Amino acid sequence: MANTIIYKIVPRTLWQQAQKSGVFQGSEADRADGFIHFSTADQLAGTLEKHFSQQGSLLLISFESTDLQDKLKWEPARGGALFPHYYGPLPTHLAIDESALQVDETGTHVTPDLEP
Repeated sequence: MANTIIYKIVPRTLWQQAQKSGVFQGSEADRADGFIHFSTADQLAGTLEKHFSQQGSLLLISFESTDLQDKLKWEPARGGALFPHYYGPLPTHLAIDESALQVDETGTHVTPDLEP
């Protein structure tokens, strides 16, 4: 898969804990599945709607896929689309950006302009 920016949606408190230790071990769902779930820019709205509806205090953490290549696999998931899955503990210093996800008056997350 070509170099691309991929995104992880994380509750703010969970990411803050990870930053203190320097390693993100994944959310409860990630740990249950055995890998850390990521989304591309095109997949992000669907991921937010399906897994994070009405949730506040979320961060959108950006990563360069090439920085994760040794443990990153592109695997079929929702609708057969290839999703980025990271196998192993994720060093937090690899994050290239983080931003708060806002929720509008309808409860829908508002995402910043993203690189595809």
